[in-house]
Formats: sequence, structure tokens, C-alpha cells
Amino acid sequence: MSPAPIRFGPRSLAAVLLVSAIGAMAFLWPLFADPGSDVVAHSGDAPWLFALLLPLMLAVVLATLADTGLGPKAVAMLGVLAAVGAALRPLGAGTAGIEPMFFLMVIAGRALGPGFGFTLGSLTMFASALLTGGVGPWMPFQMLTMGWVTMGAGLLPRAGGRTELWLLAAYGAVAGFAYGFVMNLWGWPVVTGQSTAL
Repeated sequence: MSPAPIRFGPRSLAAVLLVSAIGAMAFLWPLFADPGSDVVAHSGDAPWLFALLLPLMLAVVLATLADTGLGPKAVAMLGVLAAVGAALRPLGAGTAGIEPMFFLMVIAGRALGPGFGFTLGSLTMFASALLTGGVGPWMPFQMLTMGWVTMGAGLLPRAGGRTELWLLAAYGAVAGFAYGFVMNLWGWPVVTGQSTAL
């Protein structure tokens, strides 16, 4: 039997729900904007979303620490895993559809639980963007989406042995496609506004 991941407490659940609600609004509001306006390109809202995300991610970590009683070692592990994930991202770069960072995010999210998993996914994307020079208006959206992917691994039901492996493998496959689908929501209002008939 695998060890149980750290579950949400009331404060960490409230913090993640707040971040997720803000993130969902950021993804979806251009779908309701006037197609002729410049607002669908996220050029104006992405910096504000990023400025809002950082303190809210800190609130998720602090709420998870308060709910679980974990100490500074958990925060140190969070930092180390975020650094390792950031280093793994350029190694994949979509080669043959393999992204080693997703492997780490799913395993770490499963082990650390949904609250820390959400923060780990977001911080890893932030660190990898700084490492690879991929900072742009898409970055806060990548942070949110990877946070949701990693949090989802922490929310999986408990299993043991090979069942656990198959569960994580299936989740990783589905989460990889879901990440791409959700990130397409960030980009398609921009693309369809430029010389297309869509």
C-alpha cells in the first residue's frame, strides 16, 4: 500500500479554490469579449494575473502548512522539486512527445498531495520559464495549468502495487492531453484574431 498523500485542509482548500476560480476566469473571459477588441490577446491582463498568482501561491503553501503541521523540510523539498522540474523541462522540449517534467509532476503531486502539488506545478513552470527565457503573457496560464495537473495527481484515489502504477500512468497520459487542451484556450483567441476566417 502506498503512503497517503497530504490531503486538503479547510484553509488550503479555500486558497486553491480561490486561485483556481481566478485562473478559470482568466482563461475564459476572452471568450465573452468583443472579437474586434485587443483584450483577447491577454497582453493587458497577463501581468496582473501573474502579480496576483504569486501571493496566492504563497497563501496555498502557508495554508497547507497550517492545516497539516508540516515544517520547513516540506518547503525545502518543494523548492528542490521545482528546481529539478525546471531543469527537466528543456530536456524534453516536445521531442517525440516525451516531456520528463510531467513524469516528475505526477509523481510529486501524488506524494505531496494536492495543495503542495498545485504550488509545485506552478513554481516549476515559473522557474523553467526563467531558465529557458520563456517569459511572456502565456506564463501565468502555464503556471495555473501545470498547477492543476499536479494537484490532480494528489487527488487520485489510493491504490497499491501495480494498480498504483497503472493509475498514475493513465493519469499522466490524460493530463498531458488536458494540459495542451487548456493551454489552447489561452492561445486560440489570439490566433483566430489574426488573418483567419474562424
